[in-house]
Amino acid sequence: MRGRDGVRLCASVVAVFAAFPVLAQGQTATLQEVVVTASRNEQLLGSALPHTSVISREDIERSQATDLVTLLQREAGLQRTQNGGIGTVSSVFVRGAPSLQTLVLIDGVPQNKQDASGAVSLEHLMLDNIERIEIVRGNVSAIYGSGAIGGVIQIFTKRGSREPAANVSLEVGPRASRKISGGVGTTLGATTISAGLSRVSTDGFLAIDTTQLPGANPDADGYSNTSGTISLEHKLSAAHNFGLRLVRSDADTEYDNAYGAPADIQTSTNRLSQSTLFADNTWGNWRSRLSLSEQSDKSESHDNGMYGSNDGFTTQATVLSWVNAVALRDNWRVSAGLEQQRQHVDTRSDSPYASTYDADRDTSALFAGLEGQLGKGNVQLNVRHDRVGDLSESTGFLGLGYPVTEHIKLTASTSSAFNAPPLGYLFAPGYGNPLLKPERARSKELGVQYEQGSQWLRATYFDTRIEDQLNYDFITSAFENIGRTRNSGLELSYRGSVGASDVRASLTVQDPVDEITNQRLSRRAATLLSLGVSYPLGPWRMGADLQYSGDRPDTYSDSATFSTVNTTLDAYSVLDLTLSYAVSPTVLLKARLDNATDEKYQTVYGYNQQPRSLYVGLIWAPKL
Repeated sequence: MRGRDGVRLCASVVAVFAAFPVLAQGQTATLQEVVVTASRNEQLLGSALPHTSVISREDIERSQATDLVTLLQREAGLQRTQNGGIGTVSSVFVRGAPSLQTLVLIDGVPQNKQDASGAVSLEHLMLDNIERIEIVRGNVSAIYGSGAIGGVIQIFTKRGSREPAANVSLEVGPRASRKISGGVGTTLGATTISAGLSRVSTDGFLAIDTTQLPGANPDADGYSNTSGTISLEHKLSAAHNFGLRLVRSDADTEYDNAYGAPADIQTSTNRLSQSTLFADNTWGNWRSRLSLSEQSDKSESHDNGMYGSNDGFTTQATVLSWVNAVALRDNWRVSAGLEQQRQHVDTRSDSPYASTYDADRDTSALFAGLEGQLGKGNVQLNVRHDRVGDLSESTGFLGLGYPVTEHIKLTASTSSAFNAPPLGYLFAPGYGNPLLKPERARSKELGVQYEQGSQWLRATYFDTRIEDQLNYDFITSAFENIGRTRNSGLELSYRGSVGASDVRASLTVQDPVDEITNQRLSRRAATLLSLGVSYPLGPWRMGADLQYSGDRPDTYSDSATFSTVNTTLDAYSVLDLTLSYAVSPTVLLKARLDNATDEKYQTVYGYNQQPRSLYVGLIWAPKL
């Protein structure tokens, strides 16, 4: 944030947000969201010291969003970039941190992509089989290890319920867009079973703006995705259970190469998979969870152009985790655990200009935490030591909360974090650098939180500094530790009821800069705003979501001279509208109008975003 304008804007928004509780004092519902990601232990959302938010299954259904990336951009401090439509290469910046610095968990398992991109394939995660999402902002490496500089996004897949349940969903839209999904869940004796399957397909639109990048094929770029989950959980007793969870996503993507010829065709396939065996046991005040997981990302790409090739990579990790928590007297709890990983990457190519590589790495970690009441307030302390190959890093988190009144709480925290270079950064022939150091970060936060009934409002000031930033050096044509960045700003997040309407709102005002050049980081906006309203009217429910992003710096390579050109992406506002009608307790009709004003905008230079698009569908959830 810079200057008086930023201060005035923050003050104005604080005043607007502060008015929401006054407008809805008559509401009596209680916000009782339970989260686990902020400390690894269950706690009420209002008790979490890091800035944490939850996207429930009800939120997902009301949004009518199809994919994870689209949904995440509505949250405070999160910004999306995408090279075209659904399924194209995407990034999510959390507090200005790139995807490489944001840890993604699926059912508690870290997603470790070890190729030369290092970024998790979020674009291939669809929402039909996701139960909820928890987002923790800020440095939490002391809890989760490498990669949690910007924060943690944890995805929980659907699980079975005590009562038998089933659902089928259908949706159609423009450009031959189709979606069909279904799921079942039940309990057989002491065993809970859940399974879900979804299929998404579209002919797509022209991803690249050929007026800016004329070398691309001016055809539509289609996408299809088949995803599924299976969850089995068996109770040996009330205190002991074990289970198995499987997650898989197969995607086919058509994309454009900006440096090819207009007749070239490029396609790719991606397979994401994860399997987890786990056991939960409780002995008195001691709860223990042991899990063994394997997750992988396999990709193949095909380019038939003059300089095209068939390339691929497989990146995978085997993770053994043991997490324990012991409840002590006077509302104190201590936790400790161990984690062991085996990370692997191998690449393939038939191009004479490419060199392939095959690398492995072992990692291990020991971590501990302490939570409890300190006077009127509460405290959270976490420490962790990681060994990632030859690297050795220790991190810590200290957070304090103090209630000023029954409904207002002050929070403060300081933390350190690190991010180990992916194997591709270290060992890719020609541009890998085995001497790379890990990125290191320190963060400080101050916050104030209001919670009463259904109203929840949080304002957080944060300051994060990162050293030894990993970058690709175009001078040496290799990865180097050449960066030093800083981001400070204010996040405002509100969720509650105003009259009969459910309201969600957020504002982020930030200053993500390169401390060496004092220039704003590429593709980062200084201002992000999100506002969502959902209003019931008998069997009808109407919704509106507005997303605003300020302008962002970007660069591109001139295809004629191969020189780097600086440019600015314009600010944009995108309005999405939803409508649903409950025909009966088991049948719901729905409609969604994306980009209702047909805004022309880009999140990456040269790549178009979805035009105005109307989707209609239905959900059938029969009583079993």
